[in-house]
Amino acid sequence: MTKPFYGWFVTAAAICTFGIAVGIPYYNMPFFYDYYKKAPDLGGFGWATKDVTLGFPLAALLTLWVGPVLVPRFSPRKLIMAGTALTAAAFFGFSSMTGSLPVYYFFWFLYTIGYILSGPIPHQIIISHWFRKRRGTAMGITYVGVAVFGSIGAKIVKPLTESHDFRYTLMVIGGIMFLAWPIALLLLRDKPSDKGLFPDNDPDPPKVAVPAPRSMRELLGNWPFWLLMIGSFCSIGSIGAVNQHMKLIFQENGFTDQKARDFAWSEATFYILISSIAGRLLVGWLSDKLPKKYVMTATYVLVAATIPLLMIVKPQQTEFIYIFAVLFGLGMGADYMLIPLMAAEQFGLSTLARAMAIILPVNTIGQTWFPYFVSLLQRALGDYQRAMLAVFAISVVGAAAIAMLPKHGGENETLPLPEPGRATAGR
Repeated sequence: MTKPFYGWFVTAAAICTFGIAVGIPYYNMPFFYDYYKKAPDLGGFGWATKDVTLGFPLAALLTLWVGPVLVPRFSPRKLIMAGTALTAAAFFGFSSMTGSLPVYYFFWFLYTIGYILSGPIPHQIIISHWFRKRRGTAMGITYVGVAVFGSIGAKIVKPLTESHDFRYTLMVIGGIMFLAWPIALLLLRDKPSDKGLFPDNDPDPPKVAVPAPRSMRELLGNWPFWLLMIGSFCSIGSIGAVNQHMKLIFQENGFTDQKARDFAWSEATFYILISSIAGRLLVGWLSDKLPKKYVMTATYVLVAATIPLLMIVKPQQTEFIYIFAVLFGLGMGADYMLIPLMAAEQFGLSTLARAMAIILPVNTIGQTWFPYFVSLLQRALGDYQRAMLAVFAISVVGAAAIAMLPKHGGENETLPLPEPGRATAGR
């Protein structure tokens, strides 16, 4: 008798752990940037924008080794627990800072290791083991957790900071990380064999030969690989620039009052993350039905089109907060999720781990260093209007690169995952 399928329970648990590990800390850290910039007599540190935004890219550069060295060696569940512990330690550290930039950068280093260990990679591994036929849908549902928990965080940080201070709020975020531990221990399972089950609950999957992985040289000589890497690098970099600078752009656009600025950021972040739920679910479903190239190109075009909308958000026309947030959220929600799905389609599941071992670090550089370069552009040009034009141009390049991908990859996308213990996505 076939056992009940446990995969959807794993998905529900992954929604929570992914949301706690990534949604709350990543999407809410920019809320504190303008507090860090305040003068010391006003409770801040007096740091410049370029100093505030350098922490994440610097840490990303120093932690490129973490994924390849540590992730393949440990259970994804254990990685999630270790990563959330490091994230908690980082936020406890942020809450106790006294104004030293080296200390600030060190805590970013801790946070970034925590993000790598407990973020997208272990969750992608778990979902890829449990699902074959409905992998896109399951991945889309899992990514909903980032939006749900991130949006809850956006509604928590504002009142907490107003009633206490920003240090207290940072400490609370650190404490929340430990909520992922009982879920990872009691509900998550790394792969179906841990429960005596099969992917999709199918004990007799189609017998399709899995080709040998492409060599690194062959992969680097494949022009679709470069298109996917360039396209994802540009789009993720643009999204990172918007997320990291949005509150500071609001300040330049006329939201000079602290409460008004906090409110605008809270509303925008909340609706970005809520609408990203629809984006993830829709795109996850569409990626199982339509050529992924068309789905991915459409989402990248949408991300690019929303950047000019951000620049016209002003106190006199706050309705644009919601228009921008909903459209940007729809595009952003699908972005990260589509990259491993597209890589699997273009290069085959047997080569997916090798492809993502290059693409993920490159995307991390784009996600973290683009915001820093925007800081430099804003400082050199004198305002965000012209600096964000560069971000818009880069996002258009990303959409164009994805549009040039072949409609179908070189290998059959219906190939089953290798058996547990062999190379799998993200391992």
